[in-house]
Amino acid sequence: MAIRITDECINCGACEPECPNNAIYEGGSEWRMSDGTSLKGDFKLWNRGVVVDADAPQTPKVMDVYYIVTDKCTECKGFHNEPQCAAVCPVDCCIPDDDNKETEESLLQKKNAMHL
Repeated sequence: MAIRITDECINCGACEPECPNNAIYEGGSEWRMSDGTSLKGDFKLWNRGVVVDADAPQTPKVMDVYYIVTDKCTECKGFHNEPQCAAVCPVDCCIPDDDNKETEESLLQKKNAMHL
């Protein structure tokens, strides 16, 4: 499953540089599938099934605190043994997203698709 950031986030920013998929954004910031990945052109989002231009700006998911783009989160599978955002979060607000459960195999497939 993906990781999510709760509203207990204190906006310290410790998590953002730790994400190997560049899936973490500051509240209110637009995001792109191409940020920190090798994606180009049209790309089908895993969790929503929508096709987007990888370079097109997407609407921020949250305005007030940092957030994780579920379509880019792989729980650091293929990079680290544990989600790095959770490992560095000083207030433990990076938690499993029960609404977006994925197998280890699907997380690794997502990682491999984003990092050719």
